[in-house]
Amino acid sequence: MRELKILSGQANPDLARDICGFLHLNLGSLTLGKFPDGENYCKIDDDVRGRDVYLIQPTCPEVNDNLMELLIMIDSCKRASAARVTAVIPYFGYARQDRKDEGRVPITAKLVANMIARAGADRVLTMDLHAPQIQGFFDVPVDHLYAAPVLNAYFEEMGYEADELVVVSPDEGSIKRAIGHSKRLGGRLAIVDKRRDNALETKQKNIIGGPVEDKVCLMFDDMISTAGSICGAARLVAEAGAREIHLAATHGVLCGDAVQNLSESPIKSLCLTNTIPLPAEKKLDTIQIVSVAPLLAEAIRRIHHDQSISAMFRSKDHP
Repeated sequence: MRELKILSGQANPDLARDICGFLHLNLGSLTLGKFPDGENYCKIDDDVRGRDVYLIQPTCPEVNDNLMELLIMIDSCKRASAARVTAVIPYFGYARQDRKDEGRVPITAKLVANMIARAGADRVLTMDLHAPQIQGFFDVPVDHLYAAPVLNAYFEEMGYEADELVVVSPDEGSIKRAIGHSKRLGGRLAIVDKRRDNALETKQKNIIGGPVEDKVCLMFDDMISTAGSICGAARLVAEAGAREIHLAATHGVLCGDAVQNLSESPIKSLCLTNTIPLPAEKKLDTIQIVSVAPLLAEAIRRIHHDQSISAMFRSKDHP
């Protein structure tokens, strides 16, 4: 591992330190800041010539600052003669702008992918993209990880029996994810019929499958942004007689009215991973954080040694 160097931007340094801990490495040193006019500044303090460099930087809020910082770090490494630069982006911002759903709008996810590749990234490591097809937007190899093993382990430790559980998909777009969790955790499957009134408002109408009455209901999503949709689904499930409702998501964006929506919802717990740091003002008693650092660390080790990433998800013995 001597030729491996891990550096972190300012978006999530705690996650980077945890990854280094699992790899028994010291976090590399670099200086980041802003000039008086607001321009970003970066200087790598360690020697990276000929090294395999991994830059840990989710493009979470403040999205534009963190994205620009990532691009500058990539360019700094390339100009410092790093042998290979891998952008480790646990949360990929702009992922929801992945298509033209009306005229005269951009496909910003593709634009950002182009920027990262053009800056000099040789490879991208990311987790639970909003649409897996975004991997095809990059002109460099993409390793796509899933947080499902970590989230499943959280619920397995609760000790519920399979016949108590119902895995509820909060909308039709999450059905495939719900089926995967149901196969691992057991229990039945239910789907919430969600109707979108406009770009900002949705309404939950019916529950298909189940039944959810007197059951422990688990709801999974890739991210929770304003939490309006998933909390609406949770209320519908609660009105149908669910005994307990637990939510889980990989990325806790928690913007807008998310904290208020979650605090007023009938959920018993919300499990989030640490792909995005959770500020103190957004911490609720119902929120539990689980770490994806072991998963990312194992992926980095495998990439460094040119080993299979998909093999990590083929057995029940996940890192």
